[in-house]
Amino acid sequence: MKRRIGKSSSPDPSLREPDAAAAGSSEALLTMASDITLILDAAGSITKVSLGHTESPIEDAERWIGQRWSDIVTAESRRQVEHMLRELAATGLTQRRHINHLTGSGADIPVAYTAMRVAHSTDVIAVGRDLRPISALQQRLVETQQTMERDYWHLRHVETRYRLVFQVAREAILVLDAATLEVVEANAAAEELLALQAGRLVGMTFPLGLAAPDMRTATDLLSRAQTLGHAHDARVRLAHDGREMAMSATCFRQDTASLFMVRLSAAHGAANGSATSSASRVMSLVANAPDAIVLTDADGGILSANRAFLDIAQLESETQAVGHPMAQWIGRPGADVAVFLGMLRQHGCLRLIATAARGEHGGATEVEVSAIAVPGSDPPSFGFILRDVGRRFLQAPRGARDLTRAVEELTVLVGRVGLRDLIRDTTDLVERHFIEAALELTGHNRTAAAEVLGLSRQSLYVKLHRYGLAAVDNTVELEVS
Repeated sequence: MKRRIGKSSSPDPSLREPDAAAAGSSEALLTMASDITLILDAAGSITKVSLGHTESPIEDAERWIGQRWSDIVTAESRRQVEHMLRELAATGLTQRRHINHLTGSGADIPVAYTAMRVAHSTDVIAVGRDLRPISALQQRLVETQQTMERDYWHLRHVETRYRLVFQVAREAILVLDAATLEVVEANAAAEELLALQAGRLVGMTFPLGLAAPDMRTATDLLSRAQTLGHAHDARVRLAHDGREMAMSATCFRQDTASLFMVRLSAAHGAANGSATSSASRVMSLVANAPDAIVLTDADGGILSANRAFLDIAQLESETQAVGHPMAQWIGRPGADVAVFLGMLRQHGCLRLIATAARGEHGGATEVEVSAIAVPGSDPPSFGFILRDVGRRFLQAPRGARDLTRAVEELTVLVGRVGLRDLIRDTTDLVERHFIEAALELTGHNRTAAAEVLGLSRQSLYVKLHRYGLAAVDNTVELEVS
């Protein structure tokens, strides 16, 4: 079923029955591509427009009637239209060509046209296929490819950092296959500790390099780690020099396989060694955490920052950040960070505050900020955790994010408020959001906003009063006027 826009609802005689050949050709063209059909006279002016059921409506199509075909397309497409008209004059049929139509909103509509001359007539039929769905799919494909490329390089950088940390670590670290206890990876410290040549550890079966009485201790430690997830501080001795080592193991999964990470470190005092090991693990966690972690003084000056923060700020080293105010890269200048510091002085902590981050080279992203006043610090200092959430909202407009956050806040009422009340409140929230968006889009023109929303002016006024927007909207209209 098609809807026809034209000066008259009566069928065009040239389309109805010019002759058998023309009727067959017209029908074939309309069947082949029926998103949009133009009928042009000998001068190239449009006399009728027929629209099919496209996924997106074509704006201002009724205004094309009476205009020349070349006047309703973009400047780049006029040459294509003229070429098609010349081709029609010569052969009576054109090849498919890509033409972009102009719209009142400023967005171009890409259409693939084929045109032919009606037999025994000067009229021309141009049949087009709307290419906007294809363009949207191509755009999504490009965005997906770019995201995959960024993820690939991010993983490569993470792997490089992991390899670097793994190899320069002073503690001996071995990664074992949990099923066979074969060594999958070992760092240079492990090879040196166990007195083996470089590359010899991989493929060997653990335990190895330990005194015979301690082999069972190492095996029991791995069994506990597989059951509990981790096991710490078993004392074992090396076979070649008798040194006592503290052994710990952690079990983790990678893809479908289970692996052990075994650490061997020098055994000092039990309490002192445990505290040192714990502090070392915490510092390593902070330095290599995927979220940005920043320690500032009472005025927001940066005392230390981890690698993730340097990536967000697009800095090469920590020395470029230390001593500078965090507001140089986080939040609106002079606003957000000052508010954060005030809340920390008053309440001691803040959670999940949305703000923006800026890089030295123009990069920008959205972050969520959580922070705490460091207890017992003199002078006072604050610790910030910044999570990059820019990719989470890559496709969502800002208004949609605000609406999503508001709906999530209603979720906490589940169990305390009935489902009917929750649905009513959510519906009101969504309705108010879209009314505000329509008013903002139309410059607070109520008549235009009602048309955008598909409401009558009276219905829109009722809803404005219902949600308390009437007074605000009146104030804005007076300011605009």
